Formats: sequence, C-alpha cells, structure tokens
Amino acid sequence: MPGFIYLHVGIAAALGSAVLFGVSTPFAKELLGDISPWLMAGLLYLGVGLGLGTLKRVRTIRHDVPREAPLRRADFGWLAAIVLFGGVAGPLLLMIGLTTTTASTASLLLNLEGLATLAIAWFVYRENVDLRIGIGAGSILLGAVILSWQGGIDGFSGGSLAIAGACLCWGIDNNLTRKLSSADPIQIAMIKGLVAGSCNVLLALYTGAVLPAGWHVAAAMGIGFFGYGISLVLFIYGLRHLGSARTGAYFSLAPFIGAAVAVLAFGDDATPRLGVAALLMGIGLYLHLAERHDHEHRHDEQTHEHAHTHDDHHQHEHLPGDPAGEPHVHMHRHAAMIHRHPHYPDIHHRHRH
Repeated sequence: MPGFIYLHVGIAAALGSAVLFGVSTPFAKELLGDISPWLMAGLLYLGVGLGLGTLKRVRTIRHDVPREAPLRRADFGWLAAIVLFGGVAGPLLLMIGLTTTTASTASLLLNLEGLATLAIAWFVYRENVDLRIGIGAGSILLGAVILSWQGGIDGFSGGSLAIAGACLCWGIDNNLTRKLSSADPIQIAMIKGLVAGSCNVLLALYTGAVLPAGWHVAAAMGIGFFGYGISLVLFIYGLRHLGSARTGAYFSLAPFIGAAVAVLAFGDDATPRLGVAALLMGIGLYLHLAERHDHEHRHDEQTHEHAHTHDDHHQHEHLPGDPAGEPHVHMHRHAAMIHRHPHYPDIHHRHRH
C-alpha cells in the first residue's frame, strides 16, 4: 500500500537524522578544547551551508534526481526565525553546555529536544498526542531530571541548563520548520547553515576568538555537514511525513547513540545514574515508537506544492505544462474526502480529533 511505504519513509528519515546528530555530539565535545564555543557553533553550521550548497549544485546538474518545491517569498519570515532559534541560539547554548558537561550526560540531556518539540506541537499547534505519547514524554523528562540534578542548593548545573535551553530553541525551530517541510529540505538547511554559520563565526572572531589549526576547522565543518546538515535534511523529510511530535519522538534515539559513543569510544564513565536515566528514556522512546493511529478522518479541500506521486491522496488532474514522470512537483488541489487508514499528522493529516 502506498500509505504504508509513505509512513516508513518518514520513520527511516527521522531515525537516520537521530543517528547522525547523536554521533556528532561526543566528537564536537572532543574538539572544544581547541575551539571557543561560539566559534565552534559557527563552524558547525558553516560546514552545513557549504557542504549542502555543493550537494545542491550537484543535484541541479543531475537532471535524473527528483525535484523539490522551492521556497517562496512568503516562507522567508519563517526561515529567519528558524535560523535565529535553530542556527544561532541552539548551537551556541549547546557548545557552552558541553564545556562543563560530560559528553555522555550532554547526549542524554538532548532528549529534552524531543520533549520540547512534542510539547510545542501539542499545546501551540494542537497536533494530536495520545496518552501513550504523553506517558512516554513524562518518562523521558524524569530521566533527564535524574541525569542533570546535582543536589544541594545549586540543583541543576549551569551546563545542564544551557543544554536544556538549546533543546528549547531546537524545539521551537522544529515546529517552525514543519511549516516549510513541503519545500526543498536541502535549500532550507543550506540557507540556515550559511546564514547562521557566517553570523556566529564573525561574531566569535569579533569578540576575540582565534581560528585554530586548519585541521580543527576542517574537522568541525565536517562534523557539522553530517551531524547537523544531512541530519537536518532527513529531519525535515521526517516532519513532512510524520509531523513535529512524532518526528521529535523518533529523534529521541539521538542521545542514546551519543552517550554510547561517549562511553565506548571516549572513555566516559557508565555510572548507575546514567543507566537509570537511560532506562527511563528508553521506556519513553519505546512508547513513542509503538504508537498506532488509525481512525476515520476528513480531508478538507487544500491547494499546495510539494514533491509527490499519484497515491491515494493525489488523484488530481494535470494542466498543460505540469511535469510528467513521478515523483514530480507542481501546485495541485486536493478535493475534500473522508476515509480511514493508519496515519500520522503529516502534511495531509493535520485534522482535528
């Protein structure tokens, strides 16, 4: 069934995004001894912009690669907010947090990004979240509290709070990016990387940061290209197919990947508190992944533009000049319809419950 394949494309994209971002955190931590946090944040996103710019150029030359819908003028206000929260504030707070927090702890704390994404999707955008998803989110939050609590008067460490602030920024970023998820993910991530990377690098140098050796710069940009750039492209595909809350839930795998790499490859301690927190977060992740959503629902009439094939949701007429072959991109209209099948709140299923 086309719908079955469609859902699994989104799940694979979200999980691929999580793996790449998770692996990047301990490697970024290792480089921070030689690069200032602000400069590091800039180099990571500059690697995103330059790397994806090259990839976009190659894709343009290869006419056999399916096209994506371009960003339109009305999208650039949303894109500016995405760059501010996700490209400037989020990476800077994470790099500040990493200076005083172990890589394994920081990796598991990044579970809060999925929780922030889910909460904003639920309360602000009214995306459907059932009891299973709510319990899973609570389990993830409890694990994060156990992991970051330092005891005594000070409570949470400054590094943990900085990482939590980064997660909030990325939660806002993820929900704003959902509004653009029908457009070209590479174009979105490329612009975000170029603008955020350039701004952070220039501001870091202006405030006294010094560029490290060339190999450090290349390593930071390489980590950024894969761990932030390719990961972000896959995350946007996940948003398109799964919605914000579910993509954030699948993305919660990232901290476990990062913590495992930090312990196995970089010698971080596998403490009992780390194990308890990981268990609670693992339970929350399982509850998210085991969800099944199936009910009769109504599609209102809708007109939009994105890459698509003629599946159950795309039975429309073509006008002269519309592209042949599939997948293809053109403005198209969806007629109102009522049917039932398993689904997530993707770009065609953002209905009331």
